[in-house]
Amino acid sequence: MAEQPYLDSFLEMLTVERGASPHTIDAYRRDLAGYAAFLGRAGIGPLAAVGADLRAWLAHLSESGLATSTLARRLSAIRQFHRFLYLEGVRADDPAQTVDGPRLQRPLPRLLSEAEILALIEAARGHPGAQGLRLVACLELLYATGLRVSELLSLPLSALASDRRLLVVLGKAGKERMVPVGAAARRALEDYFAVRDAFLRGSPRGARYLFPSRGRLGHLTRQRLAQLLKALAPEAGIDPERISAHVLRHAFASHLLAGGADLRAVQLMLGHADLATTQIYTHVEGDRLAAVVRAHHPLAAPRPRRPDGTG
Repeated sequence: MAEQPYLDSFLEMLTVERGASPHTIDAYRRDLAGYAAFLGRAGIGPLAAVGADLRAWLAHLSESGLATSTLARRLSAIRQFHRFLYLEGVRADDPAQTVDGPRLQRPLPRLLSEAEILALIEAARGHPGAQGLRLVACLELLYATGLRVSELLSLPLSALASDRRLLVVLGKAGKERMVPVGAAARRALEDYFAVRDAFLRGSPRGARYLFPSRGRLGHLTRQRLAQLLKALAPEAGIDPERISAHVLRHAFASHLLAGGADLRAVQLMLGHADLATTQIYTHVEGDRLAAVVRAHHPLAAPRPRRPDGTG
C-alpha cells in the first residue's frame, strides 16, 4: 500500500505525542486497514479519496449491521488520519471535514444502589483466606476511588502514600492525578497487606504491583477480576449481568453526586479530560429523582377526569 509509510508515521505520532496504548494502536490499525481495503476495491487509496468515498465507506459499514457507536469510532480514526495527512502536507485538503458522523445517543451507565454495593462487599467478606481479602480490597478501592479497572490492577505499590490516604494514579495519556482513599478502603488494604505475600510466590515481576499475580503480566488481570465479580454477584442477590468493575466506577461517581459532591471534584477524581463526560452522572441522578417523584408524590399520579372533561 502506497500509504503505508504515512500510516506508520500516523500510528507513531499517536503513540509518542498522545500516549495511545497498544490496544488503541491495534484498533486504529485495523480500522485504517479496512478503510484502505474498501477504497482499494474502487482502485483508489486514502491519498486520493474524496468526501463521497468516505460517505460510501460509511454506508457500506452501516449496511453490514455495525452499531452506531462502532461506526462513530471508526470514522473518528479515519478523520484523524486524514487530518494528519493534511497537517503534514501530504494532502492539500481534508476530505473528512465534509462528512457527517452518525448521531450518537450516549447511553446512561448501569448503576448499582448503595445497598447493592454494600451487599456485594459483604458477600466478598464471606470468602475465606487471602483470595477473599484481596477481593474485598479490590471492591473497596474501586468503590472508594472510582478508578478504571486497568488503573487499579496496574497500580504499583509506590502509588499508595505511606499513610494510605492518597493514591497517585497514572491515567490515560500518561496524566497523573491524586485520589483520596476512604477509611473503609484503608482498612481493607491493611487486611490485604497481611496476606499479600501469598500472591508473590513464583511471581518475580509481581513485587512492584499492589495486586501481584503469578501470570504473565505480574498483576491480577481484568479477565480474572471480571470472573470473580460475576461469581460473587449471585451471593449478593444481584444479576451477574449488572456487575462489572466499571459499574463500580459508575456507582462511585453517581453516589458522590447524589450526596452533594461538586461536579468538578468528581471530574478530577475520575480523570475525565472533559467535564461533559462527567455530566452524564447528573442526568442519571436527575432520572432517579424523577422516578422517586413519580412513585411517591401525591400529585404525580394521573387523576381521573371530571364529568365536564376538566382535569
